[in-house]
Amino acid sequence: MTTNAELFERAQRVIPGGVNSPVRAFRAVGGTPRFISRADGPYMWDAEGQRYIDYIGSWGPMILGHGHPAVLGAVQQAALEGFSFGAPTEREVELAEEILSLVPSCEQIRLVSSGTEAAMTAIRLARGATGRSKLIKFEGCYHGHADALLVKAGSGLATFGNPTSAGVPPEVVQHTLVLEYNNLEQLEEAFRLHGPDLACVMIEPIAGNMNFVRAQVPFVRRIRELCDQHGALFVFDEVMTGFRVALGSAQSLYAQAIPGFAPDISVFGKVIGGGMPLAAFGSSRRIMGHLAPLGTVYQAGTLSGNPIATACGLATLREIRQPGFFEALSVKTRRLVDGLKAAADASGVPFSVDSQGGMFGFFFMPELPQNYGTVMTTDQARFNRFFHGLLDRGVYLAPALYEAGFVSAAHTDADIDATIAAAREVFAHE
Repeated sequence: MTTNAELFERAQRVIPGGVNSPVRAFRAVGGTPRFISRADGPYMWDAEGQRYIDYIGSWGPMILGHGHPAVLGAVQQAALEGFSFGAPTEREVELAEEILSLVPSCEQIRLVSSGTEAAMTAIRLARGATGRSKLIKFEGCYHGHADALLVKAGSGLATFGNPTSAGVPPEVVQHTLVLEYNNLEQLEEAFRLHGPDLACVMIEPIAGNMNFVRAQVPFVRRIRELCDQHGALFVFDEVMTGFRVALGSAQSLYAQAIPGFAPDISVFGKVIGGGMPLAAFGSSRRIMGHLAPLGTVYQAGTLSGNPIATACGLATLREIRQPGFFEALSVKTRRLVDGLKAAADASGVPFSVDSQGGMFGFFFMPELPQNYGTVMTTDQARFNRFFHGLLDRGVYLAPALYEAGFVSAAHTDADIDATIAAAREVFAHE
């Protein structure tokens, strides 16, 4: 039997850091990454045969769990028909119709291969449609690794951001303003200073890359008002929240709280691909008309609308729209976080939790944070002990303090009970 440590040593010789996406390297929590050999339902098994209750779910897509029969059957049939054609297919149209039927803010949608690609092109589309260059994003929101979006907050109020990655020249992000999440004062000031030049505001409505932080309703309402007043477009990045927190995605939750609310451009990923590389962005017919081949905003992709990925995504969406699906998933997720909270409280550990649909987060602090700066004050060492304590007991959480967690329809009450019991043991040693 090959061990995780042996595989990691081997991987580091041929792959930078031994991983193909940085968070998988366990650098934030320490220890050896688990090399997964297979998965089924709510479980994953590593190279050493250890089983884990999986709360990563491939970082969100596996809302049905691994290997759901309907999804597996659709993918197997699609594979028999052909891997890729480089030409249109009926299934692309079916998937687009399925997504649009659940998202009233979009009249047309373009399929791509990754969330990064979708977010990057949404920005390009907003700039092309408005004829403007500047954009606003919020610190702690991750929109993929496109150059213009790899920025951190500047040093003053409503300042332009600074690159957070080597290889991104400062002039590439000179048009990107980075503001504090949920900060109305900075938002007002940014529009006062730059309103006529702003192409768009991009936000994660529930930021899943600072664990789980909601955009407050008054904040979202004010962004919508300011965008309307100044002719900027409001971009909802729902790569993580899309069809994961509600059937109509996060925007449907804000529409319930803000009459008439809708974003101008929506970005989707993860769940719509069911675990395959697939993402999308959509908007009104007028705005989407700026895209090639109709307009002058260029975007293309060899594997866009891949027939196997669309089969996987279409089967997933058809399952999650079954009556009662999200109600049951929400109850299950809330039961998990409430149980973790009770276990922490019993041991006197400061702990706060939140969840929506099948997405959840927790913080080692007494109250839920509202922005990235507060999230950064979380006790990293305590989280690392908690992570490894659960991992040793067969529970796999994200190996980083700043990542949300995900529950699937395949998780059972017994899985959640086992997770809470494991947490209780770990907290007892704090």
